[in-house]
Amino acid sequence: MNSGKLIVFSAPSGSGKTTLVRHLLEQDLPLGFSISATSREPRGKEQDGIDYYFLSTTQFQEKIQGKAFLEYEEVYQDTFYGTLNSELDRLWSSGKQVLFDIDVVGGVTIKKKYPKETLAIFVQPPSISELESRLRKRGTDNEEKIKERIAKARTELEYAPQFDFCLINKDLDQAKKEVVQVVLDFLNS
Repeated sequence: MNSGKLIVFSAPSGSGKTTLVRHLLEQDLPLGFSISATSREPRGKEQDGIDYYFLSTTQFQEKIQGKAFLEYEEVYQDTFYGTLNSELDRLWSSGKQVLFDIDVVGGVTIKKKYPKETLAIFVQPPSISELESRLRKRGTDNEEKIKERIAKARTELEYAPQFDFCLINKDLDQAKKEVVQVVLDFLNS
C-alpha cells in the first residue's frame, strides 16, 4: 500500500463536520474523499459509490470477516459504517491525500493505526443545546432519533481529547477559515 497523509474529521451528528469537509474539497488542495461503506439504506438522492458504498448487513459482515476494513463500527444497532482498505489504495494511487468524514471511534482507530500520517480533527458544537437546535432545524429526524443523536453526542464529546485538534464550530465562516489553515499546515509539514 502506498502511503500518504490522512485527514480525519469526526464529530457528533449536527456539529458541521460534513459542511467543513465539503468546504475543504472545494479548495485547491490535493485531497480525495474516502467514501465510507454502510449497511443502512440510501437516504434521499444518495448514490452507491458516490455518497457511500451501500452493503447489506450480510455483505458488510462478510467484508469484516475478510479483513477488508481499515476501521468499522456498529454505530447504531444493525447499522454498520466503515472504511474499506481499498479506499486508501484508490486515493493514494491517484496522488491524493485521504479525507475522512467518520464517527469518533473510527477516527480514533485510524489515528492509532497511522499515528504519524494522520491529522485527526474533532468538530465540536458550542453546546448540547445548540446541537439539538441544529438537529431540529435540519428536519431530517423524528423526535426519537434526535434524542438518540443527543445521547450519542454526549458520549462522543468524551473522545475529543484523543484528537489532534478540536474545532469548536460556533461561527461557520470562522470555522471554515480555521480548518483550511490547519489542514494546509499539516499537508506542508
